[in-house]
Amino acid sequence: MTKEQVLEIKNNPNYQKLVGTRSKFAWTLTIMILVVYYAFILLIAFSPETLGAKVSPDHMMTVGIPVGIAIIVFAFALTGIYVKRANSEFDGLLIDLKNDLEKGMK
Repeated sequence: MTKEQVLEIKNNPNYQKLVGTRSKFAWTLTIMILVVYYAFILLIAFSPETLGAKVSPDHMMTVGIPVGIAIIVFAFALTGIYVKRANSEFDGLLIDLKNDLEKGMK
């Protein structure tokens, strides 16, 4: 690929929209998961008795088990949300970009 082709792609409005939209969305999801993970770690560090408390007096399971499972489920959910949006919106923007570039080559 030549430098001119790279510049043509970078200057294309569909490319700029794709990169901007995808980056903003990815950073939003990243911040969300980091907040959840760090909150969990801080809870472990500063209040371990909270997660060590039993769910109920007659059960052995502590609060930490469902909280940990919820964090894992949350991470999977965010992944699913990203994939759904990538398949619907981002793929459409990529097809528009590809069509623009093919028109420019003809």
